[in-house]
Amino acid sequence: MDLHGLVEQVVSGLGFELVDFDTSPKSRLLRVFIDIERGITVDDCAAVSNQLTRVFEVENVDYDRLEVSSPGLDRPLKKPADFERFAGETIQLRTHLPINDGNQRNFSGVLKGFKDGKVLLALAQGDIEIPFEEVEKARLVPQF
Repeated sequence: MDLHGLVEQVVSGLGFELVDFDTSPKSRLLRVFIDIERGITVDDCAAVSNQLTRVFEVENVDYDRLEVSSPGLDRPLKKPADFERFAGETIQLRTHLPINDGNQRNFSGVLKGFKDGKVLLALAQGDIEIPFEEVEKARLVPQF
């Protein structure tokens, strides 16, 4: 059974986006991060948690604890659609290997979007295009 696929099906069926899904085999913990354009409420988390609990019971998913929450203000960007949706926002991005003349892995700048398989980022020293497959981790930077 594909647990990630099952969780994604339940979450999207309720009208939410699955941002991230994390399991901890040692503590048998399932962590689910959901989002929606209007923002996540406690009631949203409870609704998803209740539905997942029922589905897990039917599908005989063995776990000890389930946590459902919003991804937070520093939301991770995981899919190409995330890089399109959050264009104009400030992000921090880390690549798998150094790029940009071979010496830089960490970047911080304004996300300009996603085009032709590349993340477009405006840095202080100019614009850069980073191939999506080179992105190890990317997060929004909250602006207060």
